[in-house]
Amino acid sequence: MTQVRRDFTIGDWCWFTRLASPCRVIERHGVWGDVAYRVWLPAKDAVVRARALDLAALESVRPSVEQILHTTAAAKLLDALEDNLLLAPIQSSVVPLPHQLYALNRAISRDRIRYLLADEVGMGKTIEAGLVLRELKLRGRVKRILVVAPKGLVRQWQAEMRSHFGEPFHFVEPAALAALRQWREDDAEDNPWRMHDQVICALDSVKPLEARRGWTLEQLQTYNRERFEDLVSAAWDLVIIDEAHRMGGSTEQVARYKLGAALAEASPYLLLLSATPHQGKTDQFMRLMQLLDRDAFPDEGSVSRERVQPFVIRTEKRAAINTEGQPLFRPRLTRLHAVAWQARHAAQQQLYEAVTDYVRHGYNQALAAKQRHVGFLMILMQRLVTSSTAAIRATLEKRQVVLDTPQTQARLFEQVSAEDWAELDGEAQVDLALQAEGFEREKAEVETLLQLARSTEAAGTDAKAESLLELIYKLQQEEADPLLKVLVFTEFVPTQAMLTNYLESRGFAAATLNGSMDMEARTRTLQRFAQDARVLISTDAGGEGLNLQFCHVIVNFDMPWNPMRIEQRIGRVDRIGQKHVVRALNFVLEDTVEHRVRQVLEEKLAVIAEEFGVDKAADVMDSAEVEPVFDELFVRSLQHPEAIEQETDNVISTLRTTLEDSRAHSDLLAMPHDLDAGEARRWRDHPAQFWLERAIVNGLAARGGAASKNGDIGGNGDIWRVRWPDGAESPQVCFDARTADENPAAQWLTLEDPRARALIGDTPRFVAGQPLPVVRVTGLPESVSGVWSLWEIALGAQGASRKRFLPVFINDEGRPFVPTAKRVWDLLLTEAVSVQTVADAEESAHWFDVSFAVASAQGESLFAALAEEHRARIKEERDRATYAFDARFQAIGRIGLPAVREFRRHRLQTEHEARLAVLDDMETTMPELNAVAMVRIDAKANRNCEGAA
Repeated sequence: MTQVRRDFTIGDWCWFTRLASPCRVIERHGVWGDVAYRVWLPAKDAVVRARALDLAALESVRPSVEQILHTTAAAKLLDALEDNLLLAPIQSSVVPLPHQLYALNRAISRDRIRYLLADEVGMGKTIEAGLVLRELKLRGRVKRILVVAPKGLVRQWQAEMRSHFGEPFHFVEPAALAALRQWREDDAEDNPWRMHDQVICALDSVKPLEARRGWTLEQLQTYNRERFEDLVSAAWDLVIIDEAHRMGGSTEQVARYKLGAALAEASPYLLLLSATPHQGKTDQFMRLMQLLDRDAFPDEGSVSRERVQPFVIRTEKRAAINTEGQPLFRPRLTRLHAVAWQARHAAQQQLYEAVTDYVRHGYNQALAAKQRHVGFLMILMQRLVTSSTAAIRATLEKRQVVLDTPQTQARLFEQVSAEDWAELDGEAQVDLALQAEGFEREKAEVETLLQLARSTEAAGTDAKAESLLELIYKLQQEEADPLLKVLVFTEFVPTQAMLTNYLESRGFAAATLNGSMDMEARTRTLQRFAQDARVLISTDAGGEGLNLQFCHVIVNFDMPWNPMRIEQRIGRVDRIGQKHVVRALNFVLEDTVEHRVRQVLEEKLAVIAEEFGVDKAADVMDSAEVEPVFDELFVRSLQHPEAIEQETDNVISTLRTTLEDSRAHSDLLAMPHDLDAGEARRWRDHPAQFWLERAIVNGLAARGGAASKNGDIGGNGDIWRVRWPDGAESPQVCFDARTADENPAAQWLTLEDPRARALIGDTPRFVAGQPLPVVRVTGLPESVSGVWSLWEIALGAQGASRKRFLPVFINDEGRPFVPTAKRVWDLLLTEAVSVQTVADAEESAHWFDVSFAVASAQGESLFAALAEEHRARIKEERDRATYAFDARFQAIGRIGLPAVREFRRHRLQTEHEARLAVLDDMETTMPELNAVAMVRIDAKANRNCEGAA
């Protein structure tokens, strides 16, 4: 139908052709033979200028199928979002597993979100925290987010938040804050922690210091202000603390506990993550729970099941299922792989024995002189010689340089606690321990050992490297996979370099990861391993945060003495999504003390595993906390090889006591709950993304864009070529996770894209006098004949407008039917729709008035519910604002400088009053009822169409 243009007067309804929307003339201006208008666009509640050629007579515009499909799909999505639809599973690349969906539902079920996420190891607590974070952000409840994690997990957090949720987190290294403050000295009161809204920092880099050798009081105060006080007072909405059990501390005076307590008080929302929250120490567990609610846990006697469970979200591995209801985790095969010394390895065996003698002597010297730091160095030397000749040679060379030129940094190493030492990876330990002061005759011993190491390295191949190559060939045959991928772990970079050269010289493409690589280099390496490289050789630092489910064979080329660290390595492949039985092979040199200790230890650990459940030792024990226990076991065994059995029994006894205590307290955390695989599948197959696709591809044309199917790309879903209204093009766009997985080059479009959100939010208006289309909808019974309309019920408020959508169906006799209205809406979203004709103007006006009256009656209760929810949200926001103000006011009170303290309190008071004023304005509301779509369903037309078909 040709659009008729005419001269319009004030008050006329007309059609704005450029915006494909009805509008109303509010001003007409004619001069020098030209006419211009100012028109009101009801859909945007905006007044704009329009040329005469932009406007057409309302009755001349033929409604399009695309307009109907865009409106009904966009409204369906907006209505679901308003109806407490969980957004995070739809708006991320993560389809939650049943236990993760349970965690999200639990966390969002309360207004005051302060929880301990305590799923067992490997269950995806980071993903759960990300889902909660996204949900709170999408609901507009948080903006400023802080993640505090052990240094080794910072990369994992950054990578997972960005890849799964599209959430960038800025890593702040506190050491750089002093320089930043000097650069911004003109604004001395500005808090540098406020520069970014989403920040991650390493746990031990921000804990307060009580004292440090050689520091003045002023230096301490500056350090604590920049790292601790400014961080706490930076007004975070949500704080997430990973490995949170470390915050419990032995007393309230421990620096980590002070950090946790201050952040907990200063943030309205708090998530603590720990797979091992209760390790048999009730006082520490109580302090951990006090971070969530100090009033609920005033003393140890308050730590009861009834009080703890409202704050804890936990699923055990044995209860975890996938979306098909099957057990989530597969069994694994782990075995010790003993490497025999051959005659050609005589020099390497001699070097091992010489270094072992050096370690025994040095460790005894350290004990006698109470030089704990030298003892750490000796432990490292023993681990290095069992790693590779290259590793011990490189370290001896560095040690020789230190002994020739004593380092002033030696004292820094002496200040490192056993706990801090245990949290470092092997390479970091080497860098630090080499600075230790030497013992008597060490210089001569190191020189002798270095000569031996160099001659050994020149003599031939490393025994374990040869065994690794043989093993790879054997595994390829066993699994009938010549392209089998293998993950190899070592503690030390020189061993990594040696293995890389060895394997590549024999035709194996090998990729490497270590702690010196930035995020971009890590990403390239992982992509290479996923595609072409057969072997990935990683250090412990390089392996932190890896998700390598596409690989199922792992070789621990050298063995950390702590079995928990080995569990962490195996966890890189034994993860959610692993489709194969994981094979872990642990290399150890035959006829060594390490071999004999490992044999006895693994045998006894297997008994414990049988008694307490598979992997239970790793599930309830923090790796760093038990590190000294295993260090002592191996060192004592080196000194007294005849007592290996007894020493191992002592360690097993310690572990058993800890595990028994943990089991005794397990009821505190256990809250049996059903996991619904069906609900998880419903989220996986939720139609929201289909609604989004239907709304986007049908809404572009009327707004100056276009969408066409890209026929060159296969997959279950459709790939679209999209031209956006601003002219930008997206050559490959898809709307569901499965299609995105099958087509990595395609852009997965979600509501996170502001262009998509703008299109969804741009619902049109249907006004009186607008042509009423007569449509055919497949799937409707012939008896359905009448007018279907869709109405926006809105509650207007300052900064907090809300809306719901109401479908209305009225049959030809004028009777409304609620179920039919909902059914027609569903079919408009899924079935084929065609416009057959257009009702005349008189009929259109009649049905608009009748539909408006029915919508007014049916929508009153819906508006009342909106108003009640609005009032409840304002009250919740007032309570939250008051809570946050009180918490932050107290936190500022800990600042030592009176002038800074008063300045920040005044600023906080001003911000709080402004926030309350906004809430006062939100109290005033206004109801609205607007039609967004209206169609005539004519049974006769449907029958005619059926007959024609």
